[in-house]
Order: sequence, then structure tokens, then C-alpha cells
Amino acid sequence: MRELAADGIPVAVSCRVLKLSRQPYYRWLAAPVPEAEVNEAHRANALFDAHADDPEFGYRYLADEAEIAGYPMAVRTAWRLCSANSWFSVFGKARAKNGKRPGPAVHDDLCVVTDADGRTRHEFRADGPNQLWLTDITEHRTDEGKLYMCAIKDVYSSRIVGYSIGARMKARLAVDALEMAVARRGGDVAGCVVHSDRGSQFRSKKFTRALARHGLIGSMGRVGAAGDNAAMESFFALMQKNVLDRRRWSSREQLRIVIVTWIERTYHRRRRQARLGRLTPVEYEAIIESPAVAA
Repeated sequence: MRELAADGIPVAVSCRVLKLSRQPYYRWLAAPVPEAEVNEAHRANALFDAHADDPEFGYRYLADEAEIAGYPMAVRTAWRLCSANSWFSVFGKARAKNGKRPGPAVHDDLCVVTDADGRTRHEFRADGPNQLWLTDITEHRTDEGKLYMCAIKDVYSSRIVGYSIGARMKARLAVDALEMAVARRGGDVAGCVVHSDRGSQFRSKKFTRALARHGLIGSMGRVGAAGDNAAMESFFALMQKNVLDRRRWSSREQLRIVIVTWIERTYHRRRRQARLGRLTPVEYEAIIESPAVAA
């Protein structure tokens, strides 16, 4: 009708020929995209971002995350949008024979080195604090359900510089551990490499934004290669043997207190390591005159 009007044909004539009313046409001309559709697009974007960060969430949890982001909606609306776009929880769908394959890496692998004969291997070595951090997530059952822990380890001293413990394995778990590590190191951590696996928590927008905010450099290992983060896996194996598997835990809070106590009192201050010259991580860092480490 715009083209016809440009050619000199009145809108009233076009409407009469097409058997349309002029009022709806002018309403559409003033607002081609209804406000309801714009609001629904914003809600769908919020649900998509939440699903990308935490793919194990169902539509109810996604609706909660969207509300926190500033786009509240009814649970029924969240279900309709998620169903229409196939945003389902990974736990609600039948898995493949070997489980769900991790998504693509969002960072290059910065811990891999090439030998003289052309073979590649991983080397976790640092000449000073805040040069290389390793991170991963572990879980353990309690009578109340699973408890998840994300830890960050400084390769230089083997100290756990940050950790976060919660009842849900979501992106916030990894972000909180990272924020704790930055705060403990006094904030002067720009340029430090943070190496992880390809878990969705470490590929999430929340985690990558936190890395960029503090000037940290992300690094990711290969798919299905536990050796790519072996130094972090060794810490979790030690905690599994010394804490998690020692008894049955009745509540998440009970296990959380025991984990924190073991890290801060036993692992950091009492457990001596041959790699550190038979010193504990705290003793090893105490001989370094650095304000970042002293913090």
C-alpha cells in the first residue's frame, strides 16, 4: 500500500479494493512490531542466555534466572518459549551412549607444550604466584542430595586460592570461586592463565565475562582427556580420600563445614608437599615477599 500511495493511488482506494479497513492499517504503520512481540523477544533472549549458561536447568529455573536479569514472566510463558525453541534440560533428555559431549572450547589450550620429537604434552608449571591457576568442579552425595564444589588452585604453591560450594552446579558456582581467588590475591592478577576443562560452567558467558573483567586469560583442555587438568584432579582425589569417602554425610551444611575446615586447616597449614621442599602451601608462600601473596 505504501508503494501504491507513492504512485499516487490514495490509501482509501487501496483499502477499498483489498477490502481492508484503514484504521488497522494506520495502527500497523505506527507500530509495525507490536509491543507484546518485543517483550516476548526480550524474554526469549533472557531464557536463551540462562540456558546457555546452565544447560541442566529446566524451564522453571530458567524463568527464575530471567527474572533476576530483569525479565519476569509466568512459568507457563517460560514453558511455552522453551518448548518452542527446544531449550530443554540436558538431564531431561535421553543421553547418547557415552553421555553428552562437551561443547566447543571458548579458549585455546595454553598449557600444552611440544617436545623436540614433535609430541605434545601438558605442563603445569609457574615461576611465581598468580601465573597459572587450575580450576574444576567436583560433587559428592549427602542424605539431602548432591553438594558441588568449584576450586581454584595456584600451581606455584598448590594453594587453593578460591572455592565455592553449593547445592546446584551452575555457572555462578565457578564465578564465585573466581571472585574469591581474585579477592584473596588482592586483585592484582591480570595476565594470570586460568585453565579448566570444557564444562558448561567454564564456557558460560558469566565466567568468561568475569575473566575479562579481571584481566585473566582463559585456557581449556581437550575433550575427554583427564590428564589435561591432572594437577587439579590430584587435589580432588586427595580430598575424596581424606574427607568425602570417610563417612556418610547427613546434610550439605555438615559436609560443607568439613570441606572448608580440611582445606584451610589441614591442606594449607599441615600437609607438607615434597614438591614444595616439605613445606605446606602457606609456609611456601610465606617466604615470598609479595603483597599479593601476603593478602
